Amino acid sequence: MSHLVQLASEEIQNPLLPPIPELVIGLIAFAIVFGVLAKKLLPNINKVLEERREAIEGGMEKAEAAKTEAESVLEQYKAQLAEARHEAARLRQEATEQGTAIIAEMRAEGQRQREEIIAAGHAQIAADRKSAATSLRQDVGKLATDLAGKLVGESLEDHARQSRTIDRFLDELEEKAEAAR
Repeated sequence: MSHLVQLASEEIQNPLLPPIPELVIGLIAFAIVFGVLAKKLLPNINKVLEERREAIEGGMEKAEAAKTEAESVLEQYKAQLAEARHEAARLRQEATEQGTAIIAEMRAEGQRQREEIIAAGHAQIAADRKSAATSLRQDVGKLATDLAGKLVGESLEDHARQSRTIDRFLDELEEKAEAAR
C-alpha cells in the first residue's frame, strides 16, 4: 500500500509543470544556447542578410542604369532610322529626277538625230533628183537632136545651138509640168 500512497502523492503534482530543478537547468541551458546563437550566429545571419540587401539594391540600380542606357540607345537607333528613311526618300527623289532628265535628254537626242536623218534624206533626194534631171536632160537632148536630124535629114552638129534648143524645150516641159500640179 505504501506504493499506492506514493503513487497518490505523485498524482497530486501537475503533469504540465516540470519539477523546479529541471526548469532551472533548462532555463540556464536555454540562456547559454541563446547567448551563443546571439553572439556567433546572429551577426553572421545579419551580415549575410545585409550583403544580400546591398546586392539586391545594387542589382536594381544596375538594372535601372541599364534600362536608361537602353532607352537612350533605342532613341539613337530611332533617330538614325528616321534619318536613313529620309536619306532613302531623298535618293529616290534624286534618282527619279535624274531618270526624268535622262529620258528628256534621250528624247531630245532622238529628235535631233531624226531631224538630221530626215534632212540628210531630203538632201540626198534633192541631189539624186538634180543628178537624174541632169542625166535625163542630156539623154533627152541627144535623143531630140538625133530625132530632129532624122526628120530634117541633116545633122545638127552645132553644139551651142543644140544645147540652147534642148534647154528651151526642157524648160517649156518643166513649166507645163509645174502648171499642171
